[in-house]
Amino acid sequence: MRRIVLVGLVLWLVAGVAAAAKRDYFTGAPADCDRVTTIAATALAGPLNYVGADPNVSC
Repeated sequence: MRRIVLVGLVLWLVAGVAAAAKRDYFTGAPADCDRVTTIAATALAGPLNYVGADPNVSC
């Protein structure tokens, strides 16, 4: 059971990182507080990014 939860969590985060990459958050200007927190929020939102979530965080 624990393995299933772990695999689900990893897939959730991979979907979030893929969404951040699709939005070009990893290119451009050097990382600042706003960019880093937006990338983290996008990664944590996972597949919700593909159904309309667009987390933007400012410090």
